[in-house]
Amino acid sequence: MQKLLDIMARLRDPDEGCPWDREQDFRSIAPYTIEEAYEVADAIERNDLHDLRHELGDLLLQVVFHAQMADEQGAFDFAQVVDGICSKMIRRHPHVFGDRKFASSEEQTADWERRKAAERAEKDGSGGVLAGVSPSQPGLSRAIKLGKRAATVGFDWPDADQVMEKVREELAELDQARYSDNQDELEEELGDLLFSMGSLARHLGGDPESALRRAAVKFESRFGPGENRLRHQGRRWQDVRLEELEDLWQQAKKDPTTGNL
Repeated sequence: MQKLLDIMARLRDPDEGCPWDREQDFRSIAPYTIEEAYEVADAIERNDLHDLRHELGDLLLQVVFHAQMADEQGAFDFAQVVDGICSKMIRRHPHVFGDRKFASSEEQTADWERRKAAERAEKDGSGGVLAGVSPSQPGLSRAIKLGKRAATVGFDWPDADQVMEKVREELAELDQARYSDNQDELEEELGDLLFSMGSLARHLGGDPESALRRAAVKFESRFGPGENRLRHQGRRWQDVRLEELEDLWQQAKKDPTTGNL
């Protein structure tokens, strides 16, 4: 770990460091941090542990980069980042590092949320249930987190069946909004439908981001063969009738190498 810290300090050295690394700040590095986190998720999704090792290293570098910049400003250093997360984990796991006992994982999760709420109240003074849910998160992920927070105080649908009814209701409202000639209303109804879908995923125990990524991979795997077939025939997409495109898609679905993806 110290070797990585020393490398980062050298890269940021004002005299002998890397010009690109010296020019960066928190804002310019943030997109790379998010990208590396997604690449970690992708390696996990593909069950590629070799890639996962490398992607975790890239993500760790991002943490070190931010800590180095903060250290240069006298705000905090990497050791303080580590101390902070260690203290938090010990504080939030009294059943492991203390003498607290829980009868079930549900009881432990409830205690975890109570502790997080107390920490939020101490941090920003509001103590609101939804406080601290970052608006910079991807929309679907943020919707899920807001729903989870609201559920901790009982503001939630009792089961997936009722969420399904809500999804159908929102879909009907979106269908009506299509004819309103009001783009703001259309987007509002679309947002409501997507938010409801997030609630449905939560009730079904699924991860919507992961499910959507898998759906995108499946689409790519089925789209590609049709595209290759047209290319080998010397044809363009614009030259193909919709019926033939549908036939190409159905062929890809039946292909044993892609149809079950």
